[in-house]
Amino acid sequence: MDRRVVITGVGGLCGLGTDAASMWKEMREGRSAIGPIANSELHDLEGMTGAEIKALPQHDINRKQFVSMARFSLLAVLAAREAMRQAGLSWDEGNAHRFGATVGVGFTGSYATEQTYRSLLLGSAIRAELFTGVKVMPSAASVHLSLSLGLRGPVFGVTSACASANHAIASAVDQIKLGRADVMVSGGSDAPFAWGVLKAWEAMRVLSPDTCRPFSADRKGLVLGEGAGMAVLESYEHATRRGATILAEIAGVGLSADAFHIAAPSVEGPASAMRACLADAGLNAEDVDYLNAHGTGTKSNDQTETAAIKRVFGNHAYLMSISSTKSTHAHCLGAASALEMIACVMAIQEDVVPPTANYREPDPACDLDITPNVPRERKVRVAMSNAFAMGGTNAVLAFRQV
Repeated sequence: MDRRVVITGVGGLCGLGTDAASMWKEMREGRSAIGPIANSELHDLEGMTGAEIKALPQHDINRKQFVSMARFSLLAVLAAREAMRQAGLSWDEGNAHRFGATVGVGFTGSYATEQTYRSLLLGSAIRAELFTGVKVMPSAASVHLSLSLGLRGPVFGVTSACASANHAIASAVDQIKLGRADVMVSGGSDAPFAWGVLKAWEAMRVLSPDTCRPFSADRKGLVLGEGAGMAVLESYEHATRRGATILAEIAGVGLSADAFHIAAPSVEGPASAMRACLADAGLNAEDVDYLNAHGTGTKSNDQTETAAIKRVFGNHAYLMSISSTKSTHAHCLGAASALEMIACVMAIQEDVVPPTANYREPDPACDLDITPNVPRERKVRVAMSNAFAMGGTNAVLAFRQV
């Protein structure tokens, strides 16, 4: 029997706020966290914009674990703890092997790597800091969730650039459906504010000089952010047996690859992932009320995604609500689709579509209803979230009201 997978808790932090409720409030109202990068340790980045977390919440992570954590792992643990609190879950020796974690990451411990290189190449250090290797490994965030929460089931990291979190959640769904776990803590985390990473994105000429305006004719590119988003996933049977409050069901997953270009997007790859997601969920195109678009704010990505949506949804593409919340929390890379998962879950909970902020001018090539600037109240029974990564790896999730 196919096991249904539901979400019973969410947690997150980014430039918008340091918990899921405060993040959602800002997303819902279309308030943007994008501004000048203020981190004084980033070296010669005057004038660059981003969405920083200004101050982390208080935590009681023990020092022995904390000293071996890079920032992206810390963000993941803070978000996961919040999600577990909302879900009302804890482990014991009898069930820990049925609890697991998958975390999507993009650039992992970039700042820790950079500081090591600077100390060795520009400073007087003769050896790397003790925990550098374990700080920067792509699986570090999922491992720290295991350590912090006592999870002894399937635990591993997932990395596919900007689609990492959706891929991680899809992998967690598989673990539950295959009977390998009853509970999976899953999402994404990224902390890309390192000098070398930002200079690399700058060299690609895709960064906006001011803010992120997805689908607006005057858009100038993407803006990077940092953050983490996590969800507690459970089998429906496990959740109902313990009387949990179910926030939404993960109704379907669609995965594809463009096999087209390392940087340029295609239409058919994203369209294929959306079709596969609808088929996996047993949904018709007309069933989708809200689509959280990948919506990066670059000319080509937004036009390509619009064309892909039209190819899949036909006339319904003009009837459903669409928005890109990257206009508020920026593009948090490995964490991006995890934050957008929270937006979809909360849209279902509150029957409100968060807007695309900073929108100024219609683009004839992006002529769908992208919910400009102000939220819209409408019934949201089904929400879909697109994540299309550099290199053409695509992951789409569908969420359904329970």
